[in-house]
Amino acid sequence: MMESATSEKEISNNVSRRRFLGLAGIAAGTGLLLSTVGCTKEEDPGTDIGSGDNGLLNYFYVLAQVNAAFYIQVVATPFLGMTPQELQIFTEVRDHHIAYREFLKNLLAGAAIAALELDFSSIIFQKRTSVLDNSIYFEDTATWAVNGAGHLVKNPDYLTAFCKMGSVIARHSAAFRDIKASGSFAAEEIINSVNGLELKRSPQEVLGYIQYFVKTKLNTLNLPA
Repeated sequence: MMESATSEKEISNNVSRRRFLGLAGIAAGTGLLLSTVGCTKEEDPGTDIGSGDNGLLNYFYVLAQVNAAFYIQVVATPFLGMTPQELQIFTEVRDHHIAYREFLKNLLAGAAIAALELDFSSIIFQKRTSVLDNSIYFEDTATWAVNGAGHLVKNPDYLTAFCKMGSVIARHSAAFRDIKASGSFAAEEIINSVNGLELKRSPQEVLGYIQYFVKTKLNTLNLPA
């Protein structure tokens, strides 16, 4: 169902370099945390996504991999009745997530986890409601991730980058909600009814939400909580 490695490379190379360089400039001059990631062969606990800021970078890298792969498939196999305007939106969102994925991968350098094995077999990509519902789900989850992990980030440059990404991702969610049902961009399931702010979730909660689509076993024991 996923595109070939060659097509993936071509798409990545065509993503707007201004978006990528804009994010990369945020981290210019900062030192990278190069802790080693891996797993213990005896116990096989899964891929350790790391600790501290490196762990959080890998955490967002996981989400970026999932989202990029999903939208690459959406654009490659448009659902029945997708309008040119909708295809443009999905294409732009795809490019955003590819840019985030590559930005985080390059920022992590040798500490980046390997590419994930994903499974989108439960999604009917030819069906409008299936694609829109899952688009909203992935964007909401990523928004909750940024809102819930910001206070755990130590490097202020990383926090700035995450906040910028979070702002764009939240607009993705609003756009897809509005496509599905006009005027629903600020639905109650994403807003805290007490303080009127967007909901937030811990890294452990968020990874639990996307676990269904990730076949790679992830070890989050060292992730900030």
